Amino acid sequence: MDAPTHLPSLFLSHGSPMLAVQDSPAGRFLDGLGRMLPWPKAIVIASAHFMTDRPMVGGHAQPHTVHDFGGFPQPLYEIRYPAPGAPDLADRVAQRLSDAGVPARLRENHGLDHGVWVPLRRMYPDADIPVVPLSVMPHGNAAQHLAIGRALAPLRDEGVLVIGSGGFVHNLGDLDWQHPDAPLAPWAHEFAQWMHAALETGDMDALLAWQARAPHAHHAHPTVEHLMPLFVALGAGGETPRTRTLHRSHEFGSLALDAFAFE
Repeated sequence: MDAPTHLPSLFLSHGSPMLAVQDSPAGRFLDGLGRMLPWPKAIVIASAHFMTDRPMVGGHAQPHTVHDFGGFPQPLYEIRYPAPGAPDLADRVAQRLSDAGVPARLRENHGLDHGVWVPLRRMYPDADIPVVPLSVMPHGNAAQHLAIGRALAPLRDEGVLVIGSGGFVHNLGDLDWQHPDAPLAPWAHEFAQWMHAALETGDMDALLAWQARAPHAHHAHPTVEHLMPLFVALGAGGETPRTRTLHRSHEFGSLALDAFAFE
């Protein structure tokens, strides 16, 4: 079946690697998400766990599955997500970024980290859609990542699904590991509500200045790499994207797993 044109771009919170195997509201949401969308010809996915000082694009024809975590049950390390790569698309992604004034390089031996394969395993369990991983810059800002996304927006008309995979609220030091179902902490709720309001009203100035303007911004994201994929996805939605909230849930009292579509 030919891929319809103009897919949305997505921001997905991938949470703990256990999302790949455990039953949870976020997991069940991802299980159904692939069936809700037009079938993509390929996926370009910016992951919070692919961190570089300049944009890098994974160009491997058969990327390996990376288990970039520790302390989890052994079966998690035995999972493979054997999706093919798309070297030609990776070349075009890098060229698009460079043409937009965002110098990018290919990393031909790069695999699929858990920010990539955990959500994709639930969305597309057959691993039959080509995947191109894209890095984020932990020392970059929202405007830089928005520009990356905007350079990739035209790919949506070619049946390419652009995804940012990160975390809507992500402070591992404040997780309540003993109570997975604990209510969302007030500071995390206030940050999430502010972000939702800014996204829904399209207040780009506020969003780009989130670290200065959002309540509890540093508490919600002591480091920025898990929020930067949101700005890639937002930029890939176009110049004035419409935001649709697809999912809201949380775990461990402060890990917000919200998801959005931009179109």
